[in-house]
Amino acid sequence: MIDLRKMEQFVAVAEEGHFHRAAHRLGMSQPPLTVAIRRLEEDLGVVLIERGGNRISGLTDAGQAFLREARETLRQAHYSIHMARETAAGRTGLVRLSYVGSALYGRLPDAIRAFRQARPDVRLELREATTASQIVGLQDGTLDAAVVIPPLADAAGIELHGFDHDRLCMALPVDHPLASQTGLTLADLADEAFVLWPMIEGRGFYLQAIRLCANASFTPHVAQEAHGMHAVLSLVAVGAGVSIVPESMASFRPDRIAYRQIEEVEGAFELCLAVQMPNPATKAFVEIATSWLKGAKLEAR
Repeated sequence: MIDLRKMEQFVAVAEEGHFHRAAHRLGMSQPPLTVAIRRLEEDLGVVLIERGGNRISGLTDAGQAFLREARETLRQAHYSIHMARETAAGRTGLVRLSYVGSALYGRLPDAIRAFRQARPDVRLELREATTASQIVGLQDGTLDAAVVIPPLADAAGIELHGFDHDRLCMALPVDHPLASQTGLTLADLADEAFVLWPMIEGRGFYLQAIRLCANASFTPHVAQEAHGMHAVLSLVAVGAGVSIVPESMASFRPDRIAYRQIEEVEGAFELCLAVQMPNPATKAFVEIATSWLKGAKLEAR
């Protein structure tokens, strides 16, 4: 087996055309270099260099072939070392990032932009998903990071980093009779058909909406369920019912949907960045994305 050091020595001799200059380039004395090249030829069983004292008069055909391949081998070896160091430092690699739909209307786009500027060689794969499916993805290794809405269920080993804040608001079809009512409150929707998402897809978020309705002295009549907040709002837009949605999404179809504030303190909620055993690139993403909230690290229960 020929090691990389012997290849480097041969390439230096071939390129310099002189043992003394090659030895100087390699930071060694000439005699050991001459011996090393002889041993290389013995190991290969071929003559590589046509000699003339300390000078070389040329390379044999075997030497020319070995020079081409040695250069390529050394290039690949140096690249492998570079990539290993870049990967360990989080400057290259892959981050598979998922997020709840409302995250796109908050800090997430800025966080993605900042990360791509800071780590242009890291591939970032994005997908929208519910909190529940994101937790499954983190646990089965198909996701590296996820923007979720706590509290989480069955999330042992997942760590949460404070990421963004939002509030819940009411969403009604723009032509709904209540849409033009001044001072609309959640209690005014007590008799309306609601469009919500299944509790299994986002337990904490679902229970928060139900709790707000309970505080307003009613239980919502859920006429239809939809998977994902964009789907919920699309159904509201076509008149399927009213809903409770993140306030940050009020720019979605404002021509078809009227958004109204919920003033209760309980309407606020937090979005967190969730990871489990992050790779170096994912660690870099977490650091950049949460740099405004240093120390806001929570442990999922």
